[in-house]
Formats: sequence, structure tokens, C-alpha cells
Amino acid sequence: MPVVGAGVASATPGGTCQSATVQYRLVGADGGVVGEDWTSQGGFRSWDTVPGPVEVRLAPGQKVADGCKYPVSLAEYTTEGPNWTTSGRQTMVDKATVYLTAADVAGDDDGKRTWQKLAVKLPDCYGQIDLYGDDVAYDGKTGEGHGPAPYQPDGVNTPYHLIAAWNGGEKECADSPPESPSPTPTPSEPTPSTPAGSTPPAEETTPPPTPKPSATPPTTPDVPPLSSKPPVTPEPSSSDSTPPLAETGAGAPVGLIAGGAAVVIALGAGAVFAARSRRS
Repeated sequence: MPVVGAGVASATPGGTCQSATVQYRLVGADGGVVGEDWTSQGGFRSWDTVPGPVEVRLAPGQKVADGCKYPVSLAEYTTEGPNWTTSGRQTMVDKATVYLTAADVAGDDDGKRTWQKLAVKLPDCYGQIDLYGDDVAYDGKTGEGHGPAPYQPDGVNTPYHLIAAWNGGEKECADSPPESPSPTPTPSEPTPSTPAGSTPPAEETTPPPTPKPSATPPTTPDVPPLSSKPPVTPEPSSSDSTPPLAETGAGAPVGLIAGGAAVVIALGAGAVFAARSRRS
């Protein structure tokens, strides 16, 4: 399928790589193409048979500078239902990542080229497979390299930079959460009776609106480049943290202070001499 409006990937004079457009196709165990050939079309699709490996490349007509890398991942989840609306809790089972570069841009003589391939474990129950443009594991764990797991009831639309997704399955997964037991009622104190004629009028309440099924998360074939770590902040130099020394030397008023002290001493000596003279 031809790509319409493919993005341009390049490096600016400052060395910053721009987003690039990814193409993909499904392949079988024999290496043959399954379904449509190279495409950038996204969206959520239902599978009749579980999708196998996925080949990826950068769409033709893009200029990618040396050093620009574009992570593309494939992740497989078990779910509680066969589509996004019923998927419920999702549990990551497997994930694979490749990094596309200028060598992966489609062009002339593509029939003799080998493309990078992504493969994950195939679900044997309700599941979802996501193709997305970063290398984060959206498994619900914390820390660097992890992100929130997809969860339709709370509107957690991960993975980010989603390119395409597939849902399906015919049976519940073994690790589906058990139904929550009914809570045991807590005994409460008897409510005092209200005298006749003093019952307050009942307030009119508006029933809460019925939530509408959420749409599937958005998809895009344009993925960001691999980001670099921020530069280390330099430590402050000693001159920045050392307090200034007391002023000494010719610039300080040492002579003035010494002269004042001499005057005080001379006045004191004169006073003592005058007192002794009066006594004699």
C-alpha cells in the first residue's frame, strides 16, 4: 500500500533527529507476506489467526542522518476479552525491540534486501499485540524503561507512539483475576424512629449517566527518535562556594586604627601624671 504524506526524518545542524514514518508487514513461518504488503495504516484489528512475526522499515523518501535511531517494539499481552472494550486488565507476556537507522529506509532494489523482524510469544487465549515506536516496557512496573500497562476501564491508553494493534482470542486466560467475593455486611446500630409528621421531604436525585464505551487509542506511523540522556550538571567550583576572606593589607584602614589607639594611650598617661602631681 503506498504511503501518503510520509514524514521526513533528518538531522538538524545542531544534531537533533526528527520523527520518522514506519512501515510494517506480517510474515509467516516460511517468510511469505501474510495479508497486505508494506503499510503505515494503523488502528486496531481483530485477528482470525494470531499474527506472527512483523517486519519493519522506514518509509521511502526519507532522509535519515547517521546516528539517528528509531526504536520500534512489539508487545504481547493477555487480556480479559477479545477486543479493546472488553480487554480489562492486560498483562505483558513478551516484548521485542529493534532500532531502525538510515540503513532501514526503503528505496530501490528492495527485493534483495533483508528487513528487521520482530517476534513475540503468541497468546493461546484472549490477547492484544501492540506495535509501537519506543523501547519502553508498558508492563505496569516502575523505574527507568517501564510504563503503565494498558487498562481500558481507567482510560490508560498505552503504549505511547502506538503504530497498530491486534486483538483476539476465543477463551479466557488462566491468569484471569477471580471474581471479587461479596463483602460481608457490617452490623450497624438501629436507626431511631422518626416521629410521625416530621419526616423530611425526599431529595430528588439525578441518576448518573451511563458511561459510553471508549474509542480505541489513537495510532500513528510517525515515531520519535531515540532520546539521549540529559547532560550532567557541572559541580560548582570552589570559588563559588568559598566565602570571601577578610580584607587585609594596604587596602585596609590599618594606619588609621593604629593612630587612634596611640592617641587613647597618650591621653590616659597624661591623666595619671596630673593626678600624681596634685597629690604631691
